Amino acid sequence: MTDSQNGVVVIKKYANRRLYNTAKSSYVTLDDLAVMVREGQDFVVKDAKSGEDITRSVLAQIIFEEESKGQNLLPVNFLRQLIGLYGDSLEGLVPGYLEASMESFAKNQAQMREQLNSMVGQNPVMANMESLARGNMEWMENAAKMFSPFAAPAAAHKSEPESGGNEELDALKQQLAAMQEQISKLADKG
Repeated sequence: MTDSQNGVVVIKKYANRRLYNTAKSSYVTLDDLAVMVREGQDFVVKDAKSGEDITRSVLAQIIFEEESKGQNLLPVNFLRQLIGLYGDSLEGLVPGYLEASMESFAKNQAQMREQLNSMVGQNPVMANMESLARGNMEWMENAAKMFSPFAAPAAAHKSEPESGGNEELDALKQQLAAMQEQISKLADKG
């Protein structure tokens, strides 16, 4: 069942603490109601027996559940200040002020997300990480190319007749001998 004037879903809370979504004809949990809130679906929670609107206490219960799961969205100092306002002469102004503040925050939320995303893209640390990753990939490719001259002639020898491969093999042997000679000279100097 929904309120036909504004599309508000009616949730009934029974004495056994179960919540019943009258629009979908199914039982729901506090987590389900939290999802509905995040999706922007409006609902009202009514006591099934008395018909009393208990939406505020159920929403407060959802906040309590989220906070107990480690989703510490409300700072302790804020909670203390809020509790301190109960019974204060300004108590009547607080709901309107908080609602206006949250509406303003919600309007700016998309803009804030865009700015955060653009900051990540311009972040020098992220740019350095990307550059480092690119450098590492180039290094790995160069290392692979260093060894490929030895692998490529061997593969070529298999497809070529044996008479043409001896010249390349001799050249490689000469290069290897020259390198060994240079290493020996360096070892003698040390």
